[in-house]
Amino acid sequence: MAKTESTRVVERFHRACEVVVARLPFGLNAVVAPTLLGFAVINSGTFGIDLLLLTLLRSGFGWPVPVAVTVAYGCAFGVSYVLNRTLNFRSHSAVGPQLAVYIGAVVVNYLVFILGVSAALSALGVEYHLARIASGACEAAFMYCAMRWVVFRRAQ
Repeated sequence: MAKTESTRVVERFHRACEVVVARLPFGLNAVVAPTLLGFAVINSGTFGIDLLLLTLLRSGFGWPVPVAVTVAYGCAFGVSYVLNRTLNFRSHSAVGPQLAVYIGAVVVNYLVFILGVSAALSALGVEYHLARIASGACEAAFMYCAMRWVVFRRAQ
């Protein structure tokens, strides 16, 4: 059976992550999973989408920070789910149950890190972009762990 173009893209993405991780110095190749690099690449892009939408909604339309953060976050995490499921974790599990678990992780992440940390820092006078970047660091660690070991876990 011939490989489709989308299958080749998925394979190239994963292979590129493996090649880069294999060349990491100081023994990091033994502790950094290719999926961590893939997550970093994908979520850097989706974080850019998040910040772009946040800026548009907050500075462009004057929406309150919690509303602007929520809408921007929801859009970015939709894109993140699709790209991580397809390119990074190459999941073939049923979408429905997996999406339900992902939404649960996103809700916890949203309440604790996105709204909690960004709103608290913003209330303390930290500029909203910096507050969102700080919350993004916490978010990244939580979401990678949730995706790797809960949402996209491999069947035993």
